[in-house]
Amino acid sequence: MLRSWRVKLKLLLATVTLVVLLSWLYLFMGSLEYGRFLLLPPCLGEQPSRDVERDALASRVRRVEEENQQLRRQLGQVQAEGGDGNPQWGASAEDGDLPGDERSNRTACPKQRTVHKCELLHVAIVCAGHNASRDVVTLVKSILFHRKNPLHFHFITDSVAHQILQTLFQSWMVPSVHVSFYNADDLKASTGFPFAWSQPCCGSLQPEVSWIPSKHYSGIYGLMKLTLTKALPSNLSKVIVLDTDITFATDIAELWAVFGKFSDKQVIGLVENQSDWYLGNLWKNHKPWPALGRGFNTGVILLLLDRLRRLGWEQMWRLTAERELMSMLSTSLADQDIFNAVIKQNPALVYQLPCFWNVQLSDHTRSEQCYTEVSDLKVIHWNSPKKLRVKNKHVEFFRNLYLTFLEYDGNLLRRELFGCASLPSPPSNQLQQALEELDEDDPCYDFRRQHLTQHRIHLFFLQYEFLALPNPTDVTLVAQLSMDRLQMLEAICKHWAGPISLALYMSDAEAQQFLRYAQASEVLSARRNVAYHIVYKEGQFYPINLLRNVALANTQTPYVFLTDIDFLPMYGLYDYLRNSIQQLELPQRKAALIVPAFETLHYRLSFPKSKAELLSMLDMGSLYTFRYHVWPKGHAPTDYAKWRTATVPYRVAWQPDFEPYVVVRRDCPKYDQRFVGFGWNKVSHIMELDAQEYELLVLPNAFMIHMPHAPSFDISKFRLSAGYRGCLQTLREEFHQDLSRRYGAAALKYLTAERSL
Repeated sequence: MLRSWRVKLKLLLATVTLVVLLSWLYLFMGSLEYGRFLLLPPCLGEQPSRDVERDALASRVRRVEEENQQLRRQLGQVQAEGGDGNPQWGASAEDGDLPGDERSNRTACPKQRTVHKCELLHVAIVCAGHNASRDVVTLVKSILFHRKNPLHFHFITDSVAHQILQTLFQSWMVPSVHVSFYNADDLKASTGFPFAWSQPCCGSLQPEVSWIPSKHYSGIYGLMKLTLTKALPSNLSKVIVLDTDITFATDIAELWAVFGKFSDKQVIGLVENQSDWYLGNLWKNHKPWPALGRGFNTGVILLLLDRLRRLGWEQMWRLTAERELMSMLSTSLADQDIFNAVIKQNPALVYQLPCFWNVQLSDHTRSEQCYTEVSDLKVIHWNSPKKLRVKNKHVEFFRNLYLTFLEYDGNLLRRELFGCASLPSPPSNQLQQALEELDEDDPCYDFRRQHLTQHRIHLFFLQYEFLALPNPTDVTLVAQLSMDRLQMLEAICKHWAGPISLALYMSDAEAQQFLRYAQASEVLSARRNVAYHIVYKEGQFYPINLLRNVALANTQTPYVFLTDIDFLPMYGLYDYLRNSIQQLELPQRKAALIVPAFETLHYRLSFPKSKAELLSMLDMGSLYTFRYHVWPKGHAPTDYAKWRTATVPYRVAWQPDFEPYVVVRRDCPKYDQRFVGFGWNKVSHIMELDAQEYELLVLPNAFMIHMPHAPSFDISKFRLSAGYRGCLQTLREEFHQDLSRRYGAAALKYLTAERSL
């Protein structure tokens, strides 16, 4: 037995010596530039900052020292027992007996798990209103730019954001991106494009949080993240939750991999709040909601939904909110206050993310401690109400990063994820099949390719007040434009007081220039009944009839005035048209009201205030009938001679190449989108109205005046290129054939009239 005791004592002394040497080695190597590579295993998907590594190293040294002390105590026990005892040779406590932080810091890369390249990642975003719908696009671009995995976006929206984002994603057609919508305003949830889930939501979301008073500028939607366990599908086990004012600077899969680090009890991943808000020392009598230390910011959240549901999350946060509201009366930071109050009571639920996963750029932030190099940045959070105007030492760098994605061409993000099986959506399949059927040797290939181009569309780009119940005779001015006609907007708004629907053909960068222009304009910023729909540029031709159809489809009034952006309507035309619709009993008849068109060659014009003034200017030569000198056939059927003396509407017959500007019902035929660039885009539409037996009625006291401008690029191509004109003729013939198929013998007159010319 004595011999056995001596053997054990020697073994224990050797172990103590080894531990002391290791402690000294850890301390020594921690001061070396490359010591961390010798002591810490490399991380996959995440590289901790030096502060994190230093903390991990210090924690490991403390653990070794504790083990050293425990060994010394055991050695004392062995010596006291004279070798007859049974010392416990396990030098460290079981993981289950350690606090969560100590377990996670035992190595720099605990529970590291790589994300499979084809694993589907789920992202949830609450988005309501026009501004948030515009902001979230920049967030989505930053995610798509870096991503290497299929994504499923879950949007909790109001009806406005739902319409905007559903149209955007359907027209964007990004491969391996799924989108689902959950309407916060009613009982229904709809599935976006491509279809992923079709089951209804679990009930209305607004009543879940509408009882909570909130001072936050986000209103009731700032509380919606509390309802995600109920709002999202029950078979969804985990999700990354993001605010709309987030910008990613890395692959979101790196953040998804952090789920693998959660302990069995942790259900929420959050970054510590980087301001002093929850410390309660920002001003006198500042009383924030309870929080653990500095509290946590909810701009970036990792949620283990299945565990939260098992824990009874809905009841947990509700009871906490009810208790705290008895003294706090309202929330100041919306859902963030309630999340922090729950965590204060249940600290074991939270996994603290490294702060570079949510670099918060609010005033008085400590965000500079999250990074030392550009490569350290993962996620930037513009969580100040000042947004890009926030004060920060490195704000210029962050602003430039944000602007890069703000103006980035979203078309470039339509890239395939090679190596991942993807289920293409039916629209995508049909488009691909149509493209494959095109003959690249066809002289008109470019025209046909442009017709099939899928343009991204962002509806209601600026604030728009929808009509609760439109007047049965109300009418919307419908037009399209590009950046070079932007200067016409203010003048049109001064001439037309009614609703306007505009389709703007722009690049991502130009759309931001337009936004700044509109916000700076007193005239435009004062209007809430002008709808701006961005159709993003792609292809070499101006898709004029696509633009018209987008503007037409998104009107609300029963009638539409189909015009062009370079025409100014007469003062009072809006009221005159509404009265005419009523007097002519248009709801009971199929008619197109023609507004006679005139033009001036003067950039500065004393606009006529009446028909009498216009006729006087016409006689003096300062005004002309529209295009009388270059394209008289386009408007000659209006019969300007009769109009001079007319006092009541009169009917005119269709004639070849007639292209007047008309007021029709909103459900009129769409424009034929095969016609792009210059030529036959309006002529074809009027022809179809006539084929559907619309009466053509000229209004006797209405007029509009075309303002001069430089020739468009497309009209220059038409004039200079015989090939362009030849293709236009081919498209005209094909249109005639289609018209004959749809309307039979009634359409033969159009072909006969064309041939006679």
